[in-house]
Amino acid sequence: MQPTTKQNAAMDQLDFEHRVRFIAELARRLHEYGTTAPRLEKALDNVSGRLGLVSNILATPTSIILSFAVLAEGAGALPRLTQVIRVEPGDLNLRRLVEVDAIAERVFSGELNIESGLRALHAVHSGLTRRAEIMRVLSFGISSAAVAVLFKGVLADVVLAGALGLLIGLMASVVMRRPTLGPAFEAMAAFVAMFIATLVSAWLQPVNVNTVVMAAIIVLLPGLTLTSAVVELSTQHLVAGSVRFMGATAVLLKLTFGTVAGMQLANALHIESMPAMAMPLPAWTEWVALLAGSYAFAALFQAARRDYPLAMASSWLGYLCARFGGMLSGPEFGVFLSGLVVGSAANLYARLFNRPGAIVRVPGIIMLVPGSIGFRSLSYVFERDVYLSLDKAFSLIVILASLAAGLLFGNLLVPPRRSI
Repeated sequence: MQPTTKQNAAMDQLDFEHRVRFIAELARRLHEYGTTAPRLEKALDNVSGRLGLVSNILATPTSIILSFAVLAEGAGALPRLTQVIRVEPGDLNLRRLVEVDAIAERVFSGELNIESGLRALHAVHSGLTRRAEIMRVLSFGISSAAVAVLFKGVLADVVLAGALGLLIGLMASVVMRRPTLGPAFEAMAAFVAMFIATLVSAWLQPVNVNTVVMAAIIVLLPGLTLTSAVVELSTQHLVAGSVRFMGATAVLLKLTFGTVAGMQLANALHIESMPAMAMPLPAWTEWVALLAGSYAFAALFQAARRDYPLAMASSWLGYLCARFGGMLSGPEFGVFLSGLVVGSAANLYARLFNRPGAIVRVPGIIMLVPGSIGFRSLSYVFERDVYLSLDKAFSLIVILASLAAGLLFGNLLVPPRRSI
């Protein structure tokens, strides 16, 4: 018996719904694991076309709006369905990003049907394992100590920054279990770092308090978010870029308020920090710090173990290109050159190995993102030093523009075949 027209219509509608459910879940997962709006929208457009749909997508850090029509009905077909997904700003998770990308590729190749692909997406584990959580805490400490070395701190600065980084990592683990503390986490972390650093400097061992605090909270500084915001604005994703930029500014404000509150409490208790003796570390410690820091950031980005060497190598590539360019023509050119080389290398890797270029791109620019400059700019505002604040703000804009331009020129030099 042949299916009736009504039965065919029902089967067509069911197939349409399965395809939409798969794309919607893919959108939610890509957003959850840190994909920016331009790459998310382009990836979903490509997926929709390969599944026989026409999509209109608007992605922001807090929501995704998807509208779908059937490609076979022609360019003027009206959307059959519009869906709104409420999401929270995602943290970068390179391991899960690779897993989700692999599932999409298996669906495209026919290895998985759409229903199986949807079940595979639902099965992707979003939380941290116990081992991953321990590595995350340790990475806070390692990255803080490494950054203190790169900031030319003395030995006492490095030790204290590493200890405070571990403490902030433990605080972050507590906040993950108690989400109500999340909105105040950055302010609490900065407050604790500033107060303890001042206390140690006054009573135990003189340290460079500003260097220690900056290194201790380095993981919380939204430099990568600011860079993503500028790239989104540069590519005319104005809503997503504006929202992301304001979100990063709010984080900087909380961090600045926390440090000022810690300083004021120390002043109220008449605790005065002592300046550290100028005893610079040997030159070779910079390379040890770069090695340790690149490992820590690979862990913080939750890369798969097999991708650690690649993520670390891309961090080294970005750092060395920035240093080389800085020696040639100043720090702005160094950042531009690094963004150009890293962006091109990420696109080339994605083309050659058919895997997400984010594995190369994100670790490659993490040492360059100017979150610390924005933090210093707002700190001067709280100290009522308007001129220094403006000077740092302009430096922030120039560095952000240089890095974003480098990444965009990298896309021109080696056009991306993949969106993520």
